[in-house]
Amino acid sequence: MALLDIDKLNAAPLRREPYDYLVVENFVKPEVFGEVSRDFPSMDVPGSVPPSELDIHGRFAEMLAEMDGPAFRQAVEAKFGIDLGGKPTMFTVRGRCRATDGKIHTDSKSKIITVLLYMNDDWDADGGRLRILNSDDLNDVAAEVPPNGGTLLIFRRSDTSYHGHEPFEGKRRAIQMNWVTSGGVVAWEQFRHRLSAMSKKRKAAAVERM
Repeated sequence: MALLDIDKLNAAPLRREPYDYLVVENFVKPEVFGEVSRDFPSMDVPGSVPPSELDIHGRFAEMLAEMDGPAFRQAVEAKFGIDLGGKPTMFTVRGRCRATDGKIHTDSKSKIITVLLYMNDDWDADGGRLRILNSDDLNDVAAEVPPNGGTLLIFRRSDTSYHGHEPFEGKRRAIQMNWVTSGGVVAWEQFRHRLSAMSKKRKAAAVERM
């Protein structure tokens, strides 16, 4: 059985302002969300971590494979009117958020489409809710997306695709997937995130020994 609701993605309206984006609630089917959440990798450091550095297994592994499969790509292509054939994909996983995360940015020019899939329970905190912004002002909000479990956000990267969120510190699970311009981008970004994750683990271990 498929874990992702492609029909919901196909039916979701594409918003054009302030840039191309869409939101799909319960994109991870509610009847399997608990199983996928159970298999979310254990993460005790903040920041983005490549799947190669994590224990990816079970239903979570199945979900990543579906995201990287042809049905999802074709639905995104149709929705955004874009050809992603031959464009590499890149994944990172986040399990925790720092108070310094969420600063306004547009994503790098090497990214074509950004996909965010949230794997939290219902979100009660004021911080950590991603804002689609009209400008580089965090209060100039076009839409706000709580990172509720199974919620999908996709947007087309541009020089004005501003987004960010109010500070939050603690558990905040998310998968980021990007279609990018070249395989070299994937290699560099995965290497950069791998080094960052290793550094954070060493720092955490040093703190524990103190």
